[in-house]
Amino acid sequence: MTDLVIRPASADEFSSLPDPGLVGFALRGPFDPSDYRPEWLWVAVRDGTVVARAAWWAGPDNDEPQALDWFDFTDHDAAVRLLKAAPWRPEFQFLLPVDWRERPDALAAANARIEAATAAGYTPLVERYRYTWTAECGLPERPDRLVYRTGPSDDEVLDAFRRVHVGTLDAHARRTFEESGPDAAARESIDYLEWMPSPREWWRLAYTPSGDLVGLTMPCHHYSSAVIGYIGVVPEQRGHGYAYDLLAEATHVLAELGHERIVGATDVSNVPMARNFARAGYPVSYRRLDLT
Repeated sequence: MTDLVIRPASADEFSSLPDPGLVGFALRGPFDPSDYRPEWLWVAVRDGTVVARAAWWAGPDNDEPQALDWFDFTDHDAAVRLLKAAPWRPEFQFLLPVDWRERPDALAAANARIEAATAAGYTPLVERYRYTWTAECGLPERPDRLVYRTGPSDDEVLDAFRRVHVGTLDAHARRTFEESGPDAAARESIDYLEWMPSPREWWRLAYTPSGDLVGLTMPCHHYSSAVIGYIGVVPEQRGHGYAYDLLAEATHVLAELGHERIVGATDVSNVPMARNFARAGYPVSYRRLDLT
């Protein structure tokens, strides 16, 4: 067996590895090189054949990759060595069919990637539902229980995130909260929202009619679609179903701005929020596994 060569690749070479589209971003369609920077397309080659590949993605203003998108292979050892050789270690996010555990082919493909990524040093963090709302789904009922204020100050947003992260069911926020404290968790969430190209004017804080903070609802636009950026309720206001109100408000805001497709997500373990997405008419389009 010849030595393994790991290096950046042309788009044609990267595309030479067949992918049956069982898991990963191939579920959405064929690989599109225009979505990626050429220097972030890497392959592992043995005997002149691509046996593993990885593609990293970032926004147009980022100097470093923000996520590992594509990762597939025909050679487990080559795949592990490819990830270990890469100079970047962003989160690995890959899509799964809704019923992936009930499909032997998808289950095997997913487990192969999980095992290779784990061998390269990644750790599974959370499985998430990924939703896609379209205009055909119809707008959710918009409860008239809360008062929404636009244009919150930096201090108001920071304070709101500090509060909603207390006892949060969101695995990403909980991890940062536990490891680095409430300020770091709040800053991380705000940095993500500010990274997206949509304006802060879309952000809203929600209050009771008497003026008590209920939470925040952050309709946003990612580089590819409108998204529910964040929904959060402060601990003292939980148990009243307000998360649904916030989700419905964000959906209406984005629809009124002309968006006919809205993407949302929540952890599979966050049962209350999953119920709110279902109530608001958001069908599950995929599941997504995040490894750090």
